[in-house]
Amino acid sequence: MNKIEAIISQIDNIENLNIVQFDFSGIKLKMMSLDLNENVKVGQKVLLIVKATNILLAKNFEGMISFSNQINGKIDNIENGKLLCSVTIKVKDTYFQSIITQTSANKMNLKKNDEIDIFIKASDLSIEEVINV
Repeated sequence: MNKIEAIISQIDNIENLNIVQFDFSGIKLKMMSLDLNENVKVGQKVLLIVKATNILLAKNFEGMISFSNQINGKIDNIENGKLLCSVTIKVKDTYFQSIITQTSANKMNLKKNDEIDIFIKASDLSIEEVINV
C-alpha cells in the first residue's frame, strides 16, 4: 500500500459527496469520498493511501486524461516477475509502487531513471489517518 503525507487544502461537498484537495509537497491531489470523518478539515495533515494496483503509469505521455491526479516522477527500481512487474517511482522524498503486467512493462521499455507519469483516480485515493487532530 502506498502512503502519502499531505495537507488538506480544500473540501467541496454536495450532500454526502465530497471532493477533497490535498497539497503533497507542492503537488495538488484530489480525492472523491462519500462520507468524511468529522476530523477531516482544511489545514490538517493526513496520511493518504492508494493500492499499488491502482497506480497507472505512462511514459512520454501527451494529451488529456480524466484521472484527477497526475504526478511526475523517476523510476527508482524495477522488479520483473513472470507475469507482473513492480515499479518503484520516486517523487520528491516519497516512493510510489505500481504493479503492472510484465507485458505492459516490456511494451513501455521501462528502465531505471526513466521519467514517468503516475496517474491515480480520485476514487482510488483515501485517507488512512488524520495525523494532527
